Amino acid sequence: MARAMDDLTWMRVALDEARRAREHGDVPIGAVAVRDGAILARAHNRREADGDATAHAELIAIREASRILGHWRLEGVTLYCTLEPCAMCAGAMVLARLPRLVYGAPDPKAGAGGSVLDLLNHPQLNHRVEVTGGVLAEECAALIVEFFAELRAQGQK
Repeated sequence: MARAMDDLTWMRVALDEARRAREHGDVPIGAVAVRDGAILARAHNRREADGDATAHAELIAIREASRILGHWRLEGVTLYCTLEPCAMCAGAMVLARLPRLVYGAPDPKAGAGGSVLDLLNHPQLNHRVEVTGGVLAEECAALIVEFFAELRAQGQK
């Protein structure tokens, strides 16, 4: 029960980060890296802001958490993301030896945490990530749906 409450708390922080991405025209996705009940890193998508295809919230949070810990292995870290990770981000999670991922909305088009493919638990890879999906899924999905509806209304994308 305590773990589920923690998951809700940290996902709300990730949602706050996702809202920040909208401020600079990025898809509203947020991520928070947590260890021992404390935030190590928080991030939001910055692809548009930075002109960088790899500036996903998850990768930014992984980089910062590694910097804070002084090591690339994210032992004891849980990463909270508002959207199921893509293949690039899921691959980074495996390489960082992330023990646990909690995500909000599934991504039926590009999800690599079980929807389209499952890199996080692929039997041929040397690390598996424990995955909990669907935490505050409706709220996480609503941010993304609203963002793209606004773009369409403005005649973009």
